Amino acid sequence: MEQTKFLLAEEEIPKAWYNIQADLPTPLDPPLNPATKEPIGPEALAPIFPMELIKQEVSRERWIPIPEEVRDVYRLWRPTPLYRARRLEKALKTPAKIYYKWEGVSPPGSHKPNTAVAQAYYNMKEGVTRLTTETGAGQWGSALAFGTLLFGLKCTIYMVKVSYEQKPYRRILMETWGAECIPSPSERTQYGRRVLQDDPKCPGSLGIAISEAIEDAATHEDTKYSLGSVLNHVLLHQTVVGLEAKKQLEVIGDYPDVVFGCVGGGSNFSGLVFPFLADKLTGKKPELRAVSCEPKACPTLTKGPYMYDFGDAAATTPLLKMYTLGHTFVPPPIHSGGLRYHGDAPLLCKLTHEGYMEAAAYHQNEVFKAAQIFAQAEGFVVAPETAHAVKGVIDEALRCKKTGEAKVILFNNSGHGHFDLRAYEEYLTGKLIDYEYPAELVKEALAKVPKV
Repeated sequence: MEQTKFLLAEEEIPKAWYNIQADLPTPLDPPLNPATKEPIGPEALAPIFPMELIKQEVSRERWIPIPEEVRDVYRLWRPTPLYRARRLEKALKTPAKIYYKWEGVSPPGSHKPNTAVAQAYYNMKEGVTRLTTETGAGQWGSALAFGTLLFGLKCTIYMVKVSYEQKPYRRILMETWGAECIPSPSERTQYGRRVLQDDPKCPGSLGIAISEAIEDAATHEDTKYSLGSVLNHVLLHQTVVGLEAKKQLEVIGDYPDVVFGCVGGGSNFSGLVFPFLADKLTGKKPELRAVSCEPKACPTLTKGPYMYDFGDAAATTPLLKMYTLGHTFVPPPIHSGGLRYHGDAPLLCKLTHEGYMEAAAYHQNEVFKAAQIFAQAEGFVVAPETAHAVKGVIDEALRCKKTGEAKVILFNNSGHGHFDLRAYEEYLTGKLIDYEYPAELVKEALAKVPKV
């Protein structure tokens, strides 16, 4: 019988994270001071991040050792299994081989604790007693609630209001692990109150929630801020996914022709693809394709300009070079709450801009159709965010069916959809809305982006 699931032993959990900055052809554009437009130094980040994470943010060392205390927690669910999607291949009648890395086995149910555990550890080591963060769909919030619990920290989470209302079970999960979960925009912060004054029915956005979490951290001495995507150190921690997948495929004797992942900020896809992209950057696998899959309602990589912008709605972060729809843009209330972000990770954006990666965008209904096809073939009900990658994979597999190419396709199956069944219900009953690209709102938001 042909093997379907490929496992590694606990001792094969990576001992170091891979830092792609070491292999970039040209250095990453630095973050800028919004007032002076000059590059900022590490000291500017010290009020909200612990020093060890700041060092990782700017490091160009290829390998960053993973602390043994972090690897010990990883053992609860890592290494994660790699699956060959044989039933999906058969259903699609494709000659392609489809593999997926299944990150839904973690306690919070997604890839997010790979960095949440690391960030909680480094903050604990530097004497921090509370972390604040934002969350969209709740995957990141629940992961940080889990991570802070393990290292004895308090946790305050600002959850995008529309997701707070759509996904109550994520909130309950956070609260079960001892975290405080607040719908954003809220009355808790000065910025939240300002947003509500202007628009009492504001559905919220990741940009707004980030602003609230940063304000909370900056105004309390015992508190630091924690981010679940976008920044370099977050993508770094996620490379455990790709490093494990690479080792698993080596054992099988395969190597991907094309890699897919959903992208909102960029952490899960970057974590899978960066260890493979290292081979493309160094000339070993020049033909490797990497495809980011995003929603058409928030098409940052496919419709946004590549420029400097703030990472949050209140314009409190440094300016980051990225594809952006404008930091004040509030996306339509799609069910893929984790993909409702106006920008993307600077590292992922740079590699996309320079042609090493590409992007595709999809509507909600076609994404959920792909997720249903996957569920009826493989059994797993995936998160709406992950379903974007599934859509890209199915399209590629069907192209292979037409051309007869036996490509090797890999994707990051980044989380389960057990808390997203209301979204599936809306799809199954024909109530799911395909939001069009809000061009005028994006144009209005981009007009407010600083000129650099």
